[in-house]
Amino acid sequence: MTRIQHPFEPLYNENSRVLILGSFPSVKSREQQFFYGHPQNRFWKVMSVLFNEETPKTIPEKKHLILTHHLALWDSIASCEITGSSDASIRDAKANDISLILSNCPIEKIICNGKKSHELYRKYIEKQTGLSAICLPSTSPANAAWTLEKLVAAWSVIKEDNI
Repeated sequence: MTRIQHPFEPLYNENSRVLILGSFPSVKSREQQFFYGHPQNRFWKVMSVLFNEETPKTIPEKKHLILTHHLALWDSIASCEITGSSDASIRDAKANDISLILSNCPIEKIICNGKKSHELYRKYIEKQTGLSAICLPSTSPANAAWTLEKLVAAWSVIKEDNI
């Protein structure tokens, strides 16, 4: 197992109202230096269906989709020991400091993408923020029990009319 630092910055701007937290970037995401880089991860498909947009292919298109819809992206973990991309292998996690995002954005809702992110948020971050987070089903390909349609229905809580 190797200790790895989170390799890239959060994505947000002054209009971000919903913060989406993953657990820790996958190997593919770490290679690309951007969120949800594995081609089988359904995050970008879910976002595009929710907001009735084309599925973004490039990092600039992905950034545009997130920021246009007043979202922010970050992860619960700043560093950890991890084998490959497996959340189940995460050990000795150190939490990300989300105070910079919270102090610069009118965040109204925090969403965790999957159980591991939520578990780590509750363990390490919630007491600092005083904000509870909503746990949504993971968009990871490892969560094969959830179809794209079921994921879209669950994730619809992030839309502004649901805040």
